[in-house]
Order: sequence, then structure tokens, then C-alpha cells
Amino acid sequence: MLRQPRRGYRAATDPVLLAAACPARPGERALDLGCGAGAAALCLAARIPGLELHGLELQPPYAALARRNAAEAGVALRVHEGDMARPPVSLKALDFDHVLTNPPWYPPGAPAPGDAGRSCARVEAAPVTAWIEAALRRLRPGGRLAAIHRAEALGRILVALDGRAGDVRILPLAAREGRSARRVIVTARKGARGPLALLAPLVLHAGARHEADREDFSQAARAVLRDAEPLALTPHI
Repeated sequence: MLRQPRRGYRAATDPVLLAAACPARPGERALDLGCGAGAAALCLAARIPGLELHGLELQPPYAALARRNAAEAGVALRVHEGDMARPPVSLKALDFDHVLTNPPWYPPGAPAPGDAGRSCARVEAAPVTAWIEAALRRLRPGGRLAAIHRAEALGRILVALDGRAGDVRILPLAAREGRSARRVIVTARKGARGPLALLAPLVLHAGARHEADREDFSQAARAVLRDAEPLALTPHI
């Protein structure tokens, strides 16, 4: 269960998919950069017990919701408040095995939602490259980054990773079979030199179109979204 604002930004499937892309192990330390109400961090905790979990959130009301959600779920999540470009001292003192991030998707000047909290979560105050750079700064050498974003941001994400992280894996997310991917999940390992892999897309919904007012996730998507399975991000040749 996750409490979210009645008005404002509310998470959907993105944080669940993002958490499933994180190959954390018990005892490791993970950061949800821009954690909102805590959806990705709590999904990660549900799949992998025994993590040291942290979140960074700019908006105090969302940070408070994340703390409440974690407490009600029985998860030890430490939520820091502050800007990812100027993190608080409590966070700067730490490094992480894993950083997850779902940055704002829309460029400055895009039509803003009426709610200020939703606008802050969806419209860039800093470019996606700044989010990737901030995530890499929080990772220890060999640590892993996982990010989800619109497909059109992929070029900028790869530029931000170039020379700083390798073993890059790109998972396109397609709504239905035969449709173009509108979102991507990108993972990378800090300081690695492994090759880039473009994986086969994850198709989220079964059938050619939405036929009725009911859930129609594909079998692969349902395993992640309903059964807490990890995403398979190993290249198959």
C-alpha cells in the first residue's frame, strides 16, 4: 500500500519497473534519487530484504509521505530532503552500491500541470544529464545506476555516462507488440568498460489494443508488476 497525494504527482508503473531493474543484494546500500512518496524504494525493499535504503526528495510534503509510507510498510527508509544538485551533508557523507532515479521528463517551457507538486516532479528544473551526473557522484566505484526516462532522452543519458560508466544496458519499454518504445530503462556500472547492450523490448500489454476496462498486462510485465520478479537485463546473443 502506498499513500499518494489526492492532488499532485502520483506514481504509476514506472517506479515498479525501475526497482525491478536494480540488481541489489541484501546488505547493500541503495539510494532513490528523487524518491517522491517512496514508491521505487519500497518496491525494492519488497523484493530484496536487508537493504540499507535511502531516498532524496526536494519537496517536503512528498518526503513526509515517503517516511509515512515506509513506517507503515515496516521498511527502514531514511529520507533526506534537498536538491539533487546540492545534496544535504547527511547524504554527501555516504556512497552507494545502487542509485535509482526517475527524473522529471518534460523540458522547461512544457505545459505545466496546475498543481505545483506535480509540476515540480514532471517538468525539468535541471536537465537529465545533471540527474545522471548527480547519481554517478553518489555511487561508489563499481556501483550500479538504474534510470527510467522517455526514449527521446536516451542520447543525452548516454552522453552523461560516456567515459564515466560502462556495461550499459538499455531496455526499451513498448506499450504493445509492434509499437515503438516510448520509454527506456538504462542501467550502467560506474567506472566499468563493458560494452553497451540494446536489449529486446519489454512489451507491457497483451493484444493489439485495449479492449475492455480491465488489466491487460503481458505475462512478462505482470511478473514484474504483480509478482515482484526482477527484470532480466542480461544480453542474449
